Amino acid sequence: MEHSKLLDQNGKAEHLEELQSAIGSMISQPQFPCVGAKSALARDNLKVIAGHSLESSWDDLEIHRELLAWAKEYRGSSDGLRSLAVIFDGPLDLSEAAFEELLWTRIQSLADKDAWLGQPYDKRVSADPGDPHFSLSFGGEAFFVIGLHPNASRPARRFSRPMLVFNLHDQFERLREHGTYEKMRETILARDEKLAGDINPMLSKYGESSEARQYSGRQVDDDWQCPFQDRRSS
Repeated sequence: MEHSKLLDQNGKAEHLEELQSAIGSMISQPQFPCVGAKSALARDNLKVIAGHSLESSWDDLEIHRELLAWAKEYRGSSDGLRSLAVIFDGPLDLSEAAFEELLWTRIQSLADKDAWLGQPYDKRVSADPGDPHFSLSFGGEAFFVIGLHPNASRPARRFSRPMLVFNLHDQFERLREHGTYEKMRETILARDEKLAGDINPMLSKYGESSEARQYSGRQVDDDWQCPFQDRRSS
């Protein structure tokens, strides 16, 4: 029994190492546009969690625990940009619309757990996904999500497996306070345009439109409605 358990643990460790190598290779490519992700990788501030399936709630409790720990660890830190990446084994054949649906299903499950545990919603952001100042909140800290998957139309959003990358909202507010956010954003936009051949039509400045429109990476119409509601929203 102990030998079997050890083999299982070794297998999980090898799988996680494989995923860490894969995301590291993607971000390290010279043409990869997100300089924020490059900074997080270089500082060893990119944590990877392995998930079973984006279709399943199997890993939701673990993911939520990691988000709470991530938020707690961040408070008072000053060690640069940080990202928490959850990489799922599948499905690998999702359309952009199907990926978007599953992304919001997982986010809804995580938000429900945060509310059930009595975690406060970050007062610096709105819980209404239609509000231009919307962000998710876990453990009292605002987050936004970047979704990647094999069939994404934008090259920068393509990865070999479905992946949800959770980023802390406050760290970008810190960049704004230091006057470096706009320069970083302009750099990312220019690099993304060079990679894809055109400007990403879904990107907008914070406060102009809801960031929920950007999470999945799919181009959506003006009348798109976010399939998410946080029970803590008033």
